[in-house]
Amino acid sequence: MSIKHLIITICFASIISCKNNSENKNIITEDIKFTKEGELTLYTSKDSILVPTTQIDIEIADNDYERETGLMYRKSMQENQGMLFVQNEMKPQYFYMKNTLIPLDIIYIDDQYRIVSFQKNTKPLDETSLPSGKPAKYVLEVNAGLTDAWNLKIKDSISFKKI
Repeated sequence: MSIKHLIITICFASIISCKNNSENKNIITEDIKFTKEGELTLYTSKDSILVPTTQIDIEIADNDYERETGLMYRKSMQENQGMLFVQNEMKPQYFYMKNTLIPLDIIYIDDQYRIVSFQKNTKPLDETSLPSGKPAKYVLEVNAGLTDAWNLKIKDSISFKKI
């Protein structure tokens, strides 16, 4: 047997061996659990007076890894929960739904804590860009439909505290 044939045989055997090993392994994943890291209050404007309307528990994504991962791979989220992304700077933001299994409403918020735009009822697993359209410093993700249920509008605002 020539060296060329020997190398081909070894490569083929190793490919088959790897394939058989990977087919026999069951990948077990754990559900990602919500971790309350803060509380956020949404305010609507009524006759130029801010009125607290809803309070939710939040996870806070304030480092690169957390911002990049967000709510990916989550199978569900309670209505009184959300994720607040704290961006490094006030600028137009772009999110997408890659590896995100649940439909969301994405709320873009400026550095004065006022809502500047929405992306409502986003499609799970879709990699289409979902831009803020205006500069934003914070981004709040909640279950799809809640921004309408809460009757949120542009210029409504938030406050939050870490716990």
